[in-house]
Amino acid sequence: MPKSNKFNRRSTQHSPYNAASSQYSASASASASTSFSGANLITPNTSLGQHFLKNPAVVTAIVTKAAIHPTDVVLEIGPGTGNVTIPLLEKSKKVVAIEYDARMVREVLKRVEGTPFEKKLKVLQGDAIKSSWPFFDVMVANIPYQISSGLVFKLLSHRPMFRCAVIMFQEEFALRLTAKPGEALYCRLSVNVQLLAKVDQLLKVGKKNFRPPPKVESRVVRIEPKNPPPPVNFTEWDGMVRLLFNRKNKTLRSVLMTKTTIKMLEGNRRTHLSLARGSGKGKKGDVDMDDDDELMNEHSVEEIIEAVVGKGSQWEGKRSSKLDLDDFLSLLAEFNSKGIHFA
Repeated sequence: MPKSNKFNRRSTQHSPYNAASSQYSASASASASTSFSGANLITPNTSLGQHFLKNPAVVTAIVTKAAIHPTDVVLEIGPGTGNVTIPLLEKSKKVVAIEYDARMVREVLKRVEGTPFEKKLKVLQGDAIKSSWPFFDVMVANIPYQISSGLVFKLLSHRPMFRCAVIMFQEEFALRLTAKPGEALYCRLSVNVQLLAKVDQLLKVGKKNFRPPPKVESRVVRIEPKNPPPPVNFTEWDGMVRLLFNRKNKTLRSVLMTKTTIKMLEGNRRTHLSLARGSGKGKKGDVDMDDDDELMNEHSVEEIIEAVVGKGSQWEGKRSSKLDLDDFLSLLAEFNSKGIHFA
């Protein structure tokens, strides 16, 4: 899991949480709703990042963009008072909701008590990052923004594969998900997410759509995982991308030719050589450290880095801030072919 970025360190006061005010069909919701105004009388707990979404048009847009089928199981993160939950129940086979706040758990269950929706809704109280997720076809989420990065990568590693997720994020975080090479917001998050998924910006949600208004703008995005996923070792991929984006505007050679990086790559190389011998890929099943030293001395890590990204190479003068997915995949393959590994 990527380490926390500045979005994860922001105050939870910046984090709209799901307790949206919505309009839904009278036939299905007359008995399911306590009252529109009653739901919003609950005081938002800003220490948990709760800012109640109060615009029913935004709720309608979120549910519509999720394109839910009647046979779908929907996972909702942060159901709040249930104003998004009810239209999700109308369109799906079942909704499983994960909610941290016990007050909201009671509220959303009260909304469906004694209605046909009661049997279609399951509410789990707990931390969405730490909890195990059930099978689902579609995710709909309006989350505390400090868990954005963790939730995205938990989502993209979830199996079995889901169809799509429609999620509200802080605007800058959302824009990073779709940033392109050369853009200011292009970063490790951009590359990693775009490797694993297709991301579309759906709509911008202004501060005034929440009660109380947060200090940041918001955006709703749609995430569709690539199925099948790309044939790449994500741990090693992320190891390389993490390293290169530590100084994204420096040349690849400058980033890789530091003493710390060379020492790390030497350790990785030794480990991979030992594992290869232990699995029978080498000449002997037993690990011989002297043989490993001999192999490593044939071409040093510095020499390999120089050959791959140094003068006269196709990567000479290149910077990670300007490389696209295909570039990173080619670079990783070239290093791996020469015995250099990033994990």
